[in-house]
Amino acid sequence: MNKVPALRNAVIFSLAALVPALGAAQAVSAAAAQRLQALDANHDGVLSRYEYDSEAALMAMDTDGNGRISAEELQRYIGPGEQGGATASERIVGSDLDGDGQLSDEELRRSLGFRFSWLDKNKDGNVDLAELSAGMNTPMVGTR
Repeated sequence: MNKVPALRNAVIFSLAALVPALGAAQAVSAAAAQRLQALDANHDGVLSRYEYDSEAALMAMDTDGNGRISAEELQRYIGPGEQGGATASERIVGSDLDGDGQLSDEELRRSLGFRFSWLDKNKDGNVDLAELSAGMNTPMVGTR
């Protein structure tokens, strides 16, 4: 009995299983690159805390201009996310100190500060594309 065809088939099936994951990773990376480009005010390829927690971030999320971020606005900003992942409403809960179901400017900036610190894995004071990509679709938990 020749084990080569069986091994080849196992490798092919394993690689085929990775294709959807690679497509999802590419989509996350593209979304992260767009977000980095939109917020990178000085065009140095990384986000400082000032850029991450900026008026540009608030304006990008606050599409109706009322100074508050609703679940619908947050969902549009973060994109579809992973199937079975946290919804925008569930993401807001951890940062919504007054319990109104929306994020005020203060609540958003507080949450963004926590998230920036969490994203900055190498603690250099900046979030690069790799760090931003790794944190995409991961909601903040326990920020209250």
